[in-house]
Amino acid sequence: MIISQTPFRISFVGGGTDFEDFYRKYPGRVLSTSINKYIYLSINPKFDDLIRVSYSKTENVERRDQIEHPIVRAALEEVGIEKGIEIVSVGDIPGRGTGLGSSSSFIVGLLNVLYSYLGKYIPIDILAEKACYIEIDRIGSPIGKQDQYAVAFGGLNLITFNTDG
Repeated sequence: MIISQTPFRISFVGGGTDFEDFYRKYPGRVLSTSINKYIYLSINPKFDDLIRVSYSKTENVERRDQIEHPIVRAALEEVGIEKGIEIVSVGDIPGRGTGLGSSSSFIVGLLNVLYSYLGKYIPIDILAEKACYIEIDRIGSPIGKQDQYAVAFGGLNLITFNTDG
């Protein structure tokens, strides 16, 4: 079993400058910090070829494309896992509506355990970029890039978003 612990974050200033519509015209800058509240994701091989995903609800499916949770489905597609896996998510705080970047903490933690499960090390900056790609480009979430980078790196961060992306 592999377990990840990914922090949530608080932004102080600069929110909105991490959206592509803004930083393509003007450089964006965000000051944020991770906090001592976390989301934990565990991954384990499943004894059969099914997929079990447990978050605020539990899904048991035969195929990856049957997974309802869009982030989990997209992350499994990204890393190439099709079946025979169990993923469990538990958080210190509720997963929605907190303003603490919970969906980004979820995807960063999920990618971290998935790549670890496959025996691959992904550098933090690449992990954050893959999380952005899945959450913004693949799923179409109306968010910027600050959350994924803040939780992937942890700590206090001043993040600049250049006009070249």
